[in-house]
Amino acid sequence: MNYTLRQIRTFIAVARYGGFSQAGQAIGLSQSAVSHSIKELEAEIGVRLLDRTTREVMLTEAGQQLASRMERLLEEMQTALLDIRSYGEQRSGTVRVAASQTISAHLMPQCLAASQVRFPDIRVILHDRVQQWVLQSVRNAEVDFGIVIGPLADADFDSAPILDDPFLLLCREDDELASVKEARWSMLNGRTMVLQDYASGSRILVDAAMQQQQVMVDVVQEIGHPATLPPMVEAGIGVSILPALALPLPAGNALCVRRIYPEVMRSLVLIKRKNRSLTPAAEAIWQEVRLQAQLLTEQRLRAPAF
Repeated sequence: MNYTLRQIRTFIAVARYGGFSQAGQAIGLSQSAVSHSIKELEAEIGVRLLDRTTREVMLTEAGQQLASRMERLLEEMQTALLDIRSYGEQRSGTVRVAASQTISAHLMPQCLAASQVRFPDIRVILHDRVQQWVLQSVRNAEVDFGIVIGPLADADFDSAPILDDPFLLLCREDDELASVKEARWSMLNGRTMVLQDYASGSRILVDAAMQQQQVMVDVVQEIGHPATLPPMVEAGIGVSILPALALPLPAGNALCVRRIYPEVMRSLVLIKRKNRSLTPAAEAIWQEVRLQAQLLTEQRLRAPAF
């Protein structure tokens, strides 16, 4: 049968108010539109639902049966839709987020603090892991979403870039690179370096930048955690490249952070499983992360820290 919800609602209104004019006023249709809708419904189901006279409209026996059953079904449908709408507005529950270490240390604290204020009924659990673990945990639905270093070529994810983060030169204050007017990648040629290992999403980007600039270096230490880079550089083991998000450095050290040209950016990217909707609570935290990344970008534009 090819009947419409509008036809059913119109019929129920006529049954409830006892006439086309009154029903039309109640549901916002003209009298002729009500009459036309009822005729279409009767033609579709092949049964006369109303007996019409010049003075009144009366339900046939079939009309009475349909009205009693459909009114109840419409009420249940309305209740179901309201329940779903309430679920869509729900801002409670547990949200699990995975992020690589620099992101966890320098972006997520602001996100978590803001979320506690805006969504006190949402509990956010942060998993601080290397990038490959983050990708795998999102793929396996162990977390609601993740934050990684892009770009990604993986088709398993829906992604949204949220922040461009430049790479910076890290050296000792007494290093010759600290005194140059404009540090360039070419100045690293032949230098001894300490870099993050390949578990980091940043390492492959640093390698690509040095290859593009035809820079050959001696990587003497490959570090798992970015917080280990500054003490390694301060000890004189080598110079390094670190993302701007890793700032500020610990106080009281003899280190220098410089822009390095041409500027190379890494992209911070939100990821979730492909074609899978987030829960309302997870969607709220996803949007909060985007907002905090935007605020950080605006802050950098107003008052550059490097």
